Amino acid sequence: MLKIQVNNIALDYEDHGKGNALLLLHGLGSTKKDWDAQVPFFSKTHRVITVDLRGHGASTKPQDAYGVKLMTEDVKQLLDQLNIKKATLVGFSMGGAVAFEMAAKHPEYLDNLVIVNSGPDFNNMGKIGEDLLDNRTTFLETKGLDALAKEISFNMFPEDHQIDLRNEFEIRCKNNDYNAYYKSFVTLMDWGLGDRLKDITTKTLVVASDMDYTPIAFKEAYVNRMQNATLAVIKNSRHGVVLDQPDAFNLELQNFLKQ
Repeated sequence: MLKIQVNNIALDYEDHGKGNALLLLHGLGSTKKDWDAQVPFFSKTHRVITVDLRGHGASTKPQDAYGVKLMTEDVKQLLDQLNIKKATLVGFSMGGAVAFEMAAKHPEYLDNLVIVNSGPDFNNMGKIGEDLLDNRTTFLETKGLDALAKEISFNMFPEDHQIDLRNEFEIRCKNNDYNAYYKSFVTLMDWGLGDRLKDITTKTLVVASDMDYTPIAFKEAYVNRMQNATLAVIKNSRHGVVLDQPDAFNLELQNFLKQ
């Protein structure tokens, strides 16, 4: 594990391979372990960097300093410190919000943008977003993080053959600091790009699972609002597509990077 100081915190990251840079950003309550099936595949052809975002994994867990914009500044400073002028940002779920914000605020750093089961406006998702915020905060406050970890992990990996994925993700989620998880979640649900989405010109791939929490139509709608975006749908997959369908996901990303 490597540590780097950015934005008054320490980020824990890994750096594998050589070539054009791929920066992989994990989901809420997880770590860079989300990308265990991508690192060995893409590090054969690219420089692959994975990082624990602030409040997660082995990175610093501040008391109050959370939010997508802070995480985005962390990512910018990480690239600066590693002397990476351009990278393809691949963001899964919460990581997708950070990647979107980076594309909107610092487009000069991006070769490509890849958004995985995420969206540009967590604060404007209608009933789906309102229910998620209400249900998860109530669950956290009444049942605790261990119970929430079990619930989330089962919903992501409900099949019998996914028991190992389920158990590994549950352990990762349980290991979160309660305050860091809670503040990462509520600040995420308060974030959105709004009208800035239409100004993103970076070539973009949006990856959607056919059984994700949000329907394919949700992703189609925002892809159609973008200047330079395409949608790829991966079948027989739920929210954690990079984990439950890694071969299909890797092929989609590889094809996109070759274009």
